Amino acid sequence: MPDARPAGKTTPFWWEEAPPAPLPAQPLARTADVVIVGAGYTGLTAGMTLARAGRAVTILDKMLPGEGASTRNGGITSGNIRPGFDELTRKYGETRALAIEAEGKEARAFTYDFIRSEGIDCDLQMTGRFSGVIGRAQYEAGARSAEKLAKSLGIESYAVPQAEQRAYIGSDFYRGGSVRMDIGGLHPAKYHAGILRLALAAGVSLHSGTAVTSVARDGAGFTVTTSAGTISARQVLVCTNGHTDGSDPWLRRRLVPIRSRIIVTEPLPPELMQSLMPRRMMYSEGMILGCYYRPTPDGTRILLGGRDASQSGDAQWPIEMLRQNMLRIFPELAGTGLSHTWFGNVAMNRDMMPRIFEHDGITYATGFCGSGVVWAPWFGTRAAQRLMGDTAQRSAFDFRPPAFIPFYAGKPYFMPPLISLYRVQDRLALARAQR
Repeated sequence: MPDARPAGKTTPFWWEEAPPAPLPAQPLARTADVVIVGAGYTGLTAGMTLARAGRAVTILDKMLPGEGASTRNGGITSGNIRPGFDELTRKYGETRALAIEAEGKEARAFTYDFIRSEGIDCDLQMTGRFSGVIGRAQYEAGARSAEKLAKSLGIESYAVPQAEQRAYIGSDFYRGGSVRMDIGGLHPAKYHAGILRLALAAGVSLHSGTAVTSVARDGAGFTVTTSAGTISARQVLVCTNGHTDGSDPWLRRRLVPIRSRIIVTEPLPPELMQSLMPRRMMYSEGMILGCYYRPTPDGTRILLGGRDASQSGDAQWPIEMLRQNMLRIFPELAGTGLSHTWFGNVAMNRDMMPRIFEHDGITYATGFCGSGVVWAPWFGTRAAQRLMGDTAQRSAFDFRPPAFIPFYAGKPYFMPPLISLYRVQDRLALARAQR
């Protein structure tokens, strides 16, 4: 029987070394060149870029800086696009599908160069990622995609047949998989702390615990009303992603906040870690509700994350579901305790694509669909360039705003039945794969 002991802490494992903290209180400026809503990766990177170019920038966040997704994620530099390459090709054609993948390659390279050039200490480890598959059709599709990425974009990627997978993962659950070597892992809270340091050093004025209640047109600019007063801005950038609230009802109808939960094991014996994760890679799997997992940066624990179907409170059953998922991959962990479990919001939209767009003069960088470690700083930088009038570089993600969701105003009423449907589809796919 699985160990049903509760996890020790319900705060992120990452906060042990880099907890979010309030900033010293300061008066809210009456005017700014740019007001940015949200002090996560996106807002801070945009603010830093703008401030270094001489703009007066004010960033507002109703929580502590980084308290949301930026310090709650798994720290994998996947830069995933939810539609796979085959689906992207069907929807947009192969040329644009390759352009989307190419921009992902560029965004990852930007991430690594940014960390190194700016001296951010965030435990970056370029380990590669193994993606496990559950059937032959998935394996063949993954092999085709890996070959296409290698030939067209020069990404080191290749298929791993089932007979060879134990060199990458100590599990017999999968039917092979694929590897991408341009993906690694980092400490997300240390990463955020590093970007925060850079933004403040650039001269950004940052106000935590300051909720934005409305943004209204005011001549050629905007009046931003907050819990600390009003501020006039020439431009406004919204980077709220999974924490978008009722202050922007237009955006709220287009982004669905979905809980994602992570569990972390207690420290494991070195020989067990070597057996289960011989290359200390990042990991994902080919199921609709599949998990992602990785070793912690010090290589002593396993961190595993996935969807949390709860919508309020802090229920125990999502923790047990993740524990069961961990045991189907690594039955050797039966009886292993959990040191941490927590959840946070990711922001999905109808076509599952991140983007920069405008509405009524406001610029938005959002909709990262659970892959914000790479996409959020990338789009934050691109959004800043856009606000400064740099339109020389067009993005493959120049999509129109995401479509609204009928009868939706912030509470994802449709998610419990949808997740139940996905679970059934995953079970059927597993049953077919085992025949």
